[in-house]
Order: sequence, then structure tokens, then C-alpha cells
Amino acid sequence: MKFYVLTLFPEIVQSFFSTSIMAKAVERKLVDYSLVNIRDFAFDKHKTCDDLTYGGGAGMLLMPEPMALALDSIQARGKRVVYVSPSGKPFNQAKAHELSLEKELVLVCGRYEGIDQRIIDTYITDEISIGDYVLSSGEVASLVLIDCIYRLLDGVISQESLEEESFSDGLLEYPQYTRPAVFRGQTVPEILLSGHHEQIRKWRLLKRIEKTALNRKDLLEQKRNSATWTSEMENCLKELQDGNRLD
Repeated sequence: MKFYVLTLFPEIVQSFFSTSIMAKAVERKLVDYSLVNIRDFAFDKHKTCDDLTYGGGAGMLLMPEPMALALDSIQARGKRVVYVSPSGKPFNQAKAHELSLEKELVLVCGRYEGIDQRIIDTYITDEISIGDYVLSSGEVASLVLIDCIYRLLDGVISQESLEEESFSDGLLEYPQYTRPAVFRGQTVPEILLSGHHEQIRKWRLLKRIEKTALNRKDLLEQKRNSATWTSEMENCLKELQDGNRLD
């Protein structure tokens, strides 16, 4: 997959592609990227890319001309073009899977009060929100999408790890532990040291349901109403309720 990132501050984004798992994915050619500096397409000597909004109001808005030229430079029309903003549709794991199937993905990083609506109407295919809050940096918001998407690509992370993560099947992830077995008087649950794989599987399922019930009751209800809810899951939930382990 190739990511195109349109930004006023490419240095913010560059560091992400140059470190950790992403750097390895780039090196192995599982991921490619191009950082497009919107300022390169400004007209004046100051590289101005923002201006006051028509109709008044506080703050500045990114101008349409430099943005349009930047998008045209990568032939954005016909590509999947994502603009991350608080006004967009909510982002979730299902959307991440959908976007991970694209061969090319363009991300537009907003700043200040955002971007001109005419750019949204002409170029943007997906306006996405990462949550009910406001950031000053469209780069940070776009990196949330990129991080969530690229790790789903074949070969980046093992399939087993992906299958056991939170949201992979509607439940949150179970608690995990590593060495030492005793840390400041706290011990790893004995079942995890038993080597009994079936009992460990059942314990993990119980813990996933417990955590989802405590932290995300909305997800638990969705899961219970889905075709993937099993009698074993229902028995786990009943066990937790009978043991007064849920609020």
C-alpha cells in the first residue's frame, strides 16, 4: 500500500515512517509513502497557505488553491482521499479494514479551522473523525488512521496477534502478563502458568467478556445481538453475573 500525506509540516509525519514497525514495513516494501508539502504549491514568497474565512469568525482556513494543486500533483482524483476532521463519520476497526484494502490512500492533514469546503466537495471521498474531541494537528489525526491501517496489511504483523486484539471480534482484549511471575507482591494468575491450553483459552474468554462488560457495555450488547455470540460466551457472562463481578 502507498500512503500520500498532504501536510504543512512533513517533518511531523516523516518520523513515524522512519521508526519502529513502520520503518521495517517500508524497508520490506510492504508500505510506500510520499509526503507532499502543501507550502510547495503556494504562490507568494511567504508560502502562505491560510486566510480569513468569509462571513467572519475566529481562526484561519487553509486556502483552496495550494491544496488543489497539491492534490493534482499526485493525481488524487480517482484515488481514495481521506480528510480527518471532527465533523467526519466515526472511525472504527471495520473502517480500518476497509481502507487497508486500497492500493493507494491519500490523507489530507488540516490545520487551524480546517480546509475550504470546495476541496471537500471536489476531492474528498471520506471525511473521518477519530473521536469526539478537537486537535490542532491534522497530522496527529492522520497518523492515527495510518497506524491502524498499515498494521492490517499482510506481512506487517502476525495474523494470530491481530485476531486476539481488542475489537477484532467485538470484544476487548484479555489481560496479559510477562516475567517475572511475582512483581512487587503481585502474582501472575495461576492458570496462565499451568500449561493447560484449553483452560487458558476459557479464562481468556471469560476475562474478555468481563473487561468488555465493565468498560464498553455498548460493545457487549452489540456482540450479544450478533450471530457470533455463542452459548459458551453466554455461560461466561452468567458466571460473571452470578459471582457479582460486574457492576
